[in-house]
Amino acid sequence: MASVTGVNAKNVTFKTCAYIFCGLLTIMSLLPFIIMIVNATRSTPQIQSHALSLIPSKFLFKNYACFAGRDFRPFLGFKNSLIISCGSTLCTIYFSTMTAFALVAYDWKLRKPFFTVIMAVLMIPAQVTSIGFYQFMHNIGWLNSFLPLILPSIAAPTVVFFMRQYMIPSLPMEILQSARIDGAGEFRIFNQIVLPMMKPAMATQAIFAFVASWNQLFLPQVLLSSDKDKYTMPMMVSLLNGDSYKTEMGAVYLGLLLTVIPLLVVYFLLSKHIIAGVALGGVKG
Repeated sequence: MASVTGVNAKNVTFKTCAYIFCGLLTIMSLLPFIIMIVNATRSTPQIQSHALSLIPSKFLFKNYACFAGRDFRPFLGFKNSLIISCGSTLCTIYFSTMTAFALVAYDWKLRKPFFTVIMAVLMIPAQVTSIGFYQFMHNIGWLNSFLPLILPSIAAPTVVFFMRQYMIPSLPMEILQSARIDGAGEFRIFNQIVLPMMKPAMATQAIFAFVASWNQLFLPQVLLSSDKDKYTMPMMVSLLNGDSYKTEMGAVYLGLLLTVIPLLVVYFLLSKHIIAGVALGGVKG
């Protein structure tokens, strides 16, 4: 009887510690968002005197009025970022899934070397190839266009790797063989059989791809810098930064808050798939 009581006491202690630890992690995760929301309502002197505050102020509309003086057009930035991020995400998910399907479903001679090359591309930072990429876009007349920010997303080695890992244990080859016997073509098999099975993995990677594209600043600044009508939302926020005497910190926080809102919407729409997608994607190598 005493041993049972001791075990129950240990379980209660463990659960209490686990809940406290998870609560602290939750607070640490939410605190930056709360501070950003609160600082969006505060003035620059208030932020400079006390950067950390949980008490909102009354300067929200004044901070919004600062956007006009800095040529900050949030609706234009939203539209441009949405076009780029949605197009990039669709290209990334569809073609990476197709590449993973070719690596898993077909037995061809150079399959392993091809996969090795894809993994080797992960070692090359995007900044290393940016000069050559800029020159290439200039030569074909694609500067100040959204195409250079969308079409290269077709090649996404990280997503290919994840999709391959997810597909190996979860894609039944018998169904594919049955579809071929029934006369279905390869594109029909991929679009009507494989893609529905890959929904959890696709939703998971869609979140990551959309966030990465939405937050991208380096390449848009390089490719779109001479046309303000093509500025993305992060580029618009960068316009709010002046020197230490001219920067309206409250307006910057408000711009960052407006930038984060679409990311939260996308996450909440697709979050139910993320746990299943990550768990199943890491089952086999």
